[in-house]
Amino acid sequence: MSELDQKADSEVSSNLPRTLGLRDLILLTIGSVIGSGIFLVPGAVLRQVNGFIIPALLVWVIGGVLSLLGALTYGELAALKPAAGGLYVYIRDCFGRFPAFLFGWTLFFVISSGAVATLAVAFSAYLGEIVPLTPLLAKCIAVLMITVVTVVNVLGTRKSSDLQNWTTAAKVIAILVMSILLLWLGRGFRGASPILWPTYFNTSLVSGFGVAMISVLWAYEGWQFVTYNAGEVINAKRNFPLGLLIGTAALVAIYLISNLGYLAALGGFGVANSDRLAATAVATVIAPAAVKLITIMILISIFSATNGTMLSSPRVYYAMARDGLFFHRLAEVHPRFRTPAFAVIAGAIWSAILAITGTFEQLLTYVIFIGWIFYALAGAAIFVYRRRMPNAVRTFRVPGYPITPLLFVIAAAALALNTIVTQPTRAGTGIVIVLLGAPAYLIWRKKTDLKQSRRGKIAPSAFTR
Repeated sequence: MSELDQKADSEVSSNLPRTLGLRDLILLTIGSVIGSGIFLVPGAVLRQVNGFIIPALLVWVIGGVLSLLGALTYGELAALKPAAGGLYVYIRDCFGRFPAFLFGWTLFFVISSGAVATLAVAFSAYLGEIVPLTPLLAKCIAVLMITVVTVVNVLGTRKSSDLQNWTTAAKVIAILVMSILLLWLGRGFRGASPILWPTYFNTSLVSGFGVAMISVLWAYEGWQFVTYNAGEVINAKRNFPLGLLIGTAALVAIYLISNLGYLAALGGFGVANSDRLAATAVATVIAPAAVKLITIMILISIFSATNGTMLSSPRVYYAMARDGLFFHRLAEVHPRFRTPAFAVIAGAIWSAILAITGTFEQLLTYVIFIGWIFYALAGAAIFVYRRRMPNAVRTFRVPGYPITPLLFVIAAAALALNTIVTQPTRAGTGIVIVLLGAPAYLIWRKKTDLKQSRRGKIAPSAFTR
């Protein structure tokens, strides 16, 4: 048996119980992605493409197609390696522990924690539209929301998944009902002829299309997180690729119908000039009093996205700790609740600190593009697994291999490269922040090597697998 096969057997026998079914995966994928972006971003996207409707919709379609290509690629990887940690595991196996550690390091200190902090602060801001809040009380509400989600996730994966299912179902139904009403009652398509397509393309439009793509991919951000839960999926070899694919396809449909609803309500000019799109559309088409219902819908959506992130990301910290590359307590499974309780709590504490201090915005600005470097690296792992494990049983094979994963890897890498070229200062700062994890890796790796040497094992060099 090869080393990779032995690792696979070890990881499949994870201490985390397999409790997530196909429905859970679909709703976790959808719920983790839809936060507040779809209620705000379409206006910015339309402005970035100079108000042309078809290019704006194409941005959403292309962003969705890119996400689907990634979902298909990760579907094969997760079916082959149904282990806790997802992307971390694929990067570790195929490209070494050092880049895998940097991914987990960045996820813990910025990407996941920053996302939770952002959602928590947004939650308190929207709640403030219903109940007046002082700045201090708003921070307390943000921390309280993080605390509630943390408690649920510590008490049980089944409990947090059930909460995710209900909140996701509620927000999807609300978004679809809102969109259908806007399409039915809106007059945005009946006024002046909308500007559908530019008569000619210039560098401004092409550049704006690229900027809009970044905004849209941020709105789609989060479908990758469900891979972290692969070690807790029942019949993962079948359910995981199916759940990820259905969930991602559903996201594309939800986002497109929402955009069409906004356009029907406000027209192209109205959408492009609104920073509070859902509220403006509902107030215009239905009634100003209905805006509070939109605020409640956004609160549910934000809460669901926070819970989805907390349900998935700690599994990466758990996997890192099991490899001896993070705080060892984070590898412990609670004896009663059967959850990675310490990993959940550690991530929540750091997220709360970022929410209180407000430093998450700057950190995310610097580092968010780097996530796509790691997404590309994880996607490229499929080629390594195919070469190293040609005879492994693959219950799901990505359609269109090798074109499908190659397109995803190229697109993800191009997105990161575009940021490096167009915003070198920001990109350089982000890379420095990520590389600050290198000394920490060396420290944890040294400790692991010492333990292995005491057990009579030969310790590998610091930057090898």
